[in-house]
Amino acid sequence: MVGASPSLIYKKLRRRFGFLDWWPGDTKFEIFVGAMLTQQTSWRNVEMAIANLKGEDCLNLKTLSNIRVQKLESLIRPSGFYRQKARRLSGICKSIKKDYGSLRKLFCLEKDELRKVLLSYNGIGNETADSIILYAAEKPVFVIDAYTKRAMHRIDQSIREDIGYEQLQNYFESRVEKRLNLYEDMHAQFVELGKRYCKPKPDCTGCPLNHICEHGIRAIA
Repeated sequence: MVGASPSLIYKKLRRRFGFLDWWPGDTKFEIFVGAMLTQQTSWRNVEMAIANLKGEDCLNLKTLSNIRVQKLESLIRPSGFYRQKARRLSGICKSIKKDYGSLRKLFCLEKDELRKVLLSYNGIGNETADSIILYAAEKPVFVIDAYTKRAMHRIDQSIREDIGYEQLQNYFESRVEKRLNLYEDMHAQFVELGKRYCKPKPDCTGCPLNHICEHGIRAIA
């Protein structure tokens, strides 16, 4: 992995997009639920599901631990895969309430132990666990998503497109200062890059990285 450094990439993205202040949510629990619901859907759909939960005063651990799954399905229907997500969200909330009593107490665990617990829950994988740890528990861990993988493969084509999650995460965490706000904003910058330019079919014209990206350099030559 010998391409542009993460710090240079971030500098150019930040200069173009500004500080992005991601992840949206009024409470840690809202961020936690949003991370669960955003799997395989757009954030706009998640916002509709969150609004439904808020409208029924259901966006808290106690209510979601006791709510009928059928009602939860109807509330989160906009998020897609709502039956699967409702069962998983309900089950996870029940487990957290039983084992820890509150999300706050769960988040008191050390980062590595918290990650282990989150990954033990059905429906939480690496990206979702790390999003919860970073944005809700506010512990510095670098989140790897499809946007980041795709962009890094194009920036430095020695990075395989199918690189393992932990391998790419270790690449960033060994090169980027472990600061919460930096990890949050750097992740958000990659998301914005992926939405605007580094799409499945890339639009390299005007991309802030086109002069340090191997794919972009060839595309605009």
